[in-house]
Formats: sequence, structure tokens, C-alpha cells
Amino acid sequence: MLTLDLSNEPRWHELAPGVRVQLRPLTTALMVATRGDPAVEAVPEGASDEERAVAFAKALARRAVLEWDGIGDAYGNPIEPSPEAIDALLDIWPIFEKFQLAYVSKGLLLEQEKNASALSPNGPSAGASDTARDAKGRARTARRA
Repeated sequence: MLTLDLSNEPRWHELAPGVRVQLRPLTTALMVATRGDPAVEAVPEGASDEERAVAFAKALARRAVLEWDGIGDAYGNPIEPSPEAIDALLDIWPIFEKFQLAYVSKGLLLEQEKNASALSPNGPSAGASDTARDAKGRARTARRA
């Protein structure tokens, strides 16, 4: 069953111990805007799936991150989210993985489900018919031994 969260409120996500980000809800508008992001569109045609995933995740995070806690500069001073800081955060492998699992994959899960083929009602050949066409295109029933 698909459950709808009608609140549409930003949520906090913990990406590492002591590191959390407040993210906008993952909406259709946000996904569409991210797909059209110049950084995503600039990914070369021959790029690997991994390169595309990184570009997409960074573009999405730049749109989605509202606030964060537990992130600072080289001197330990807290910093505010900025496009450069968000990209640097996602360059940290465990953070990237957690962002993908906690946020991005939830949006892509439904997209994967809609692309799957429905199962046949009672086995792989349940929907198949026993008819074939002869050379003139007329339907004929196959004989069973």
C-alpha cells in the first residue's frame, strides 16, 4: 500500500553521528528541477552510471538542503549550507551513501516499481494463447498431442 504524507514538511536526516541535514520533501517538482539542472545536463554522454549518480545527488542536495548541524570548516567553526559546502559534504563517501539511501532512493523506489512488468496471473504462460497465424495471417489453433 502506498502511504501519502500530506504534511509536506521538511525533515531532519542523520547522515553520520552528529551530522544531520534538514531536507525539503522529495517532490515531483524537486526531481524534475534536478533533472534539468545544468550540472546534470552537462554530464558527458559516455559517463558512467556512478558519475551520473554523483552529479544528480549533488544537484538534488543543493536544492533540498535547508539547514544542517554538525558541519564546520577546517577550524571547527560551524558553517552554513552553500552549494560548494554541500558538494564537499557529498564528496565524503559514507555521507553520500547515507544521503542516497535515506533520501534519493525513496523517490526512485516508486519509479522502479512502475517500470517493472506485472506478473502473469498463474505462472509464466498463463497469459499466452494457443493460437498461431498461418502464412495468410489467419489465426489457427495449435494441436496438442
